[in-house]
Amino acid sequence: MPPTFTKINSLKFTFLLKSGSEAFEFSSHEKHSRPAQLLSRDAPFKSCLADHSSWTRTLPRLHASLSAHPEKDELILFGGEYFNGQKTFVYNELYVYNIKKDTWTKVEIPNPPPRRCAHQAVVVPQGGGQLWVFGGEFASPDGEQFYHYKDLWVLHLATKTWEQVRSTGGPSGRSGHRMVAWKKQLILFGGFHESTRDYIYYNDVYAFNLDTFSWSRLSPSGAGPTPRSGCQMSVTPQGGIVIYGGYSKQRVKKDVDRGTQHSDMYLLQPEDGKEGSWRWTRINPAGAKPTPRSGFSVAVTPNHQTLLFGGVCDEEEEESLEGDFLNDLHFYDATRNRWFTGQLKGPKSEKRKRRRGKKAEPEGPDRQEHGGTSAQEPLEVVREVVTEDGTVITIKQMFATPGPAGKPQSNEEDSPDEVGGPVVEPSPRSNAMLAVKHGRLYLYGGMFEAGDRQITLSDLYCLDLQKMQEWTALVEMDPGTQEWLEESDSEEDSNEGEGTEDEDSGESDKEAGGECGACAHQGQQETHGPAAPEPRALHQTSTSGVTSLPKP
Repeated sequence: MPPTFTKINSLKFTFLLKSGSEAFEFSSHEKHSRPAQLLSRDAPFKSCLADHSSWTRTLPRLHASLSAHPEKDELILFGGEYFNGQKTFVYNELYVYNIKKDTWTKVEIPNPPPRRCAHQAVVVPQGGGQLWVFGGEFASPDGEQFYHYKDLWVLHLATKTWEQVRSTGGPSGRSGHRMVAWKKQLILFGGFHESTRDYIYYNDVYAFNLDTFSWSRLSPSGAGPTPRSGCQMSVTPQGGIVIYGGYSKQRVKKDVDRGTQHSDMYLLQPEDGKEGSWRWTRINPAGAKPTPRSGFSVAVTPNHQTLLFGGVCDEEEEESLEGDFLNDLHFYDATRNRWFTGQLKGPKSEKRKRRRGKKAEPEGPDRQEHGGTSAQEPLEVVREVVTEDGTVITIKQMFATPGPAGKPQSNEEDSPDEVGGPVVEPSPRSNAMLAVKHGRLYLYGGMFEAGDRQITLSDLYCLDLQKMQEWTALVEMDPGTQEWLEESDSEEDSNEGEGTEDEDSGESDKEAGGECGACAHQGQQETHGPAAPEPRALHQTSTSGVTSLPKP
């Protein structure tokens, strides 16, 4: 269920974030409303954390790119943005996560690309490894001005040098697009651009040749996807490229836009015997399809399946937008053209027989086990944390034991179930960053909303895709890194009345979201402040096994 926000009084508010296996309850008090203290710091969370005394914590951010190094046991985090309620901060910092040492390191390299978010980053193995970055957007601190990039950069990983590659004939400035490595080319699709008066979504396709360093625009035959941003883009084992979902919006009347969360799928593939010729084909996969959503994240597994995580399902009306944040896993098998729901087995423990009832539908909620033993009571842990601005946040985290719904379906009437301890998993969120290395999925950050507040995360999780047993929390969410500033008094005075404030906020959100609409949450007009990306779908996906965050 989505986070819920309850106003208690002028000094305190609480909100509750729930998922199938955990819940976070936050109580926030005004500064100095009670003694600032940190309680239960060493509460009995699942002991899967390593000693982090040596690592540099990265700050919360959205619409960055997270990519796996092609040769080393490292993950590369570049760019992104953070919104604190009043200002937007855009970055061009480069962080490297050492998987074996479990450490983050900030890497200073001269002449980096300008600050940006909602760009695309793709890693290729040439020359000891290269990280290619295209496009993205920059937002001014007040969220009033945006700039969409159309530049192409390459980070030479072996020499740790940035290089801007100048080539004509490439895509226009945009964010929220998708890009994958295909043979010796980079293939780019879609995206979003917004000016002060208008916006446009794209469905064009470009190819960049990694040998000749030249752009070419492709003109595939057949009916392709409608313009969109923040979609899934992945390469199939057969050499095709799959486009799924995404977000777009259109104006229905003056100052009123309507967003669309797409759920269609298309295959882009070369035409036989015709070099440089491509064709679009609409496909209809079987299986348990994901519910329509934006802001989902994508990675490619070692067996060439496409993994989809989380996102947000919006219910949009003319003047309001409500969303259910998700943390479910889905796999698309292009060879079988079929979706599968990702279900974890839970931690290993004693096995016991459990008599299964009738096989449940793949998408059916709360499957019931007949004649089985009920799940254990959830473990509840409460902590109080003081944020940098003095706010005291009480976190209540509930861990549920793996239930029947967390088990793979079986055709056998009697099958052994593993019953173990509490299950730890990422909380529901959109725009998380994903990368896969050595068969393990790494999930970093993302965001969810609590009332008018945007919570930007900096936690790090890992999941073994071969075992599919349980998530491991490498870095927990740190409420101490959260900062949220309400509107200034001057802004409130100049916008007397809730109606005026809501109207101004809606316009800023639209502008900010538009720029990021390709990210992971596009079309969402409920943005948090002038520079918060409107389409949650903007920062969402990672296409080529390496991940990147898209914007509108």
